[in-house]
Amino acid sequence: MKIWNIVSVLRHLIAFIWLSSGFAQQPGVRSWITKADGSALLEEQPIALFGENDGRHFPIVVDERQTFQEIDGFGFALTGGSAELLHKMSPSSRSALLKELFGKGTSDVSINYLRLSIGASDLNRFVYSYNDLKDGETDIALKKFSLGHDYDDIIPVLKEILAINPTLKIMASPWSAPTWMKTNGKVQGGSLKPEYYAVYAKYLLRYVQEMKKEGIVIDAITVQNEPLNSRNTPSMPITVPEMRVFLRDHLGPLFYKNVPETKIVLFDHNCDRPDYPLALLNDMELDRYVDGSGFHHYGGDISTMSLVHQARPDKNIYFTEQMVTQNTDVPIMNIAYQVERLVIGTMRNWSKNLILWNLAADPHNDPHTDNGGCSICQGALTLDGDAVSKNVAFHVIAQASKFVPTGSVRIQSNGPFDGVVNLTTDEENAEITRTTHIAQGNVLPNVAFKTPEGKIVLIVANSSFTDRSVKIQYRGRFVNLSLAAGAIATYVWPI
Repeated sequence: MKIWNIVSVLRHLIAFIWLSSGFAQQPGVRSWITKADGSALLEEQPIALFGENDGRHFPIVVDERQTFQEIDGFGFALTGGSAELLHKMSPSSRSALLKELFGKGTSDVSINYLRLSIGASDLNRFVYSYNDLKDGETDIALKKFSLGHDYDDIIPVLKEILAINPTLKIMASPWSAPTWMKTNGKVQGGSLKPEYYAVYAKYLLRYVQEMKKEGIVIDAITVQNEPLNSRNTPSMPITVPEMRVFLRDHLGPLFYKNVPETKIVLFDHNCDRPDYPLALLNDMELDRYVDGSGFHHYGGDISTMSLVHQARPDKNIYFTEQMVTQNTDVPIMNIAYQVERLVIGTMRNWSKNLILWNLAADPHNDPHTDNGGCSICQGALTLDGDAVSKNVAFHVIAQASKFVPTGSVRIQSNGPFDGVVNLTTDEENAEITRTTHIAQGNVLPNVAFKTPEGKIVLIVANSSFTDRSVKIQYRGRFVNLSLAAGAIATYVWPI
């Protein structure tokens, strides 16, 4: 027998012995760490093996048999300003950056969700709609409807992104109707005139249809960005009674008939007003057109999303916007706090997605509109021509998007205030083991997922001021790892 055949047989024999012994059923845990001082940014650590319980520390117990919501994805708002800055980059630099953001390679972060504005948001250089007219003119038939300025930057950049990730999910939100449909005739404030409810519903439908012609599928729309805010430029507050009539009698039936695959999401505003979506969902006629409710976290408690889920578990929860910034003069990122609040907080409170605000801005936080545009809205990326800087919002999303693909499911893991069972040795008889229930296990904030590829993903944030031990328990086996103060970690192992 030739030598290479002998070697091959030996390899197969060793593999058989390994599998038969059960050692191969003790998977290793891969870890990716980001530290607050930036000394590690999604840095992979040595593999750790599951083993016996060493008796120290309380574990994070992960149980994939208990499942919760399915995950749509993690990402940002591709604002008009973001798209403008990306489009101004050289083709080669933009291509490399978009590949890193949306690709699925080993060095990419696999962003899989974007939010668009329907017309301009406050992070556009100027305000526009798809049906801008001269003063005194109207266009009931929407003959002059055009995606217009979206062709300048948004659509070209989106097409490049979709070529990299064709399964990207997209949500779209309007900041305002065209001014000729509004009570004050202005881009800021004012309300939608009742006589134009049907026309505006057709306007939103046309947007979805025209984008589809460009190869851009809108998975969901929110009916109005921040319907209780009249201070942005542009903006258009809508009260609950107004929204009820518009959605129940106009937008809902129109979408149901023409684009039933595009979901309608309520509210799209802060966690301090759960009454807004719940009052609308109490209308049985309107309810059938609505997929769920969207939230921001500029006010209220993140647990409000669980309250709404508890009241209507048949409807989905979405997290649609949050600005995350850092002082560039301070070398320490507040990343653990943001991951605890946004990744862990939103996921443990039933959200199907996490969208942070504003993918990119320039070094001056431009562009934005005047008199109501956000002058402090730092991008996840700071773009200065082809120069790219990554800010804290980028690292928050990357820690999840790289490892939790669309179709993943949140699974059970105990949190900081959950009780744990502790085993101790009897003081008088060392051969006897006692069981003690501890009211609060004091484990680090975390959230766990099961991916379609058969992996467990556990995201942990050490928002304390001291280095901490992370013990993970999975199927009766244990692994002990360390996590520096202010750091975050993503742990991955096969089922």
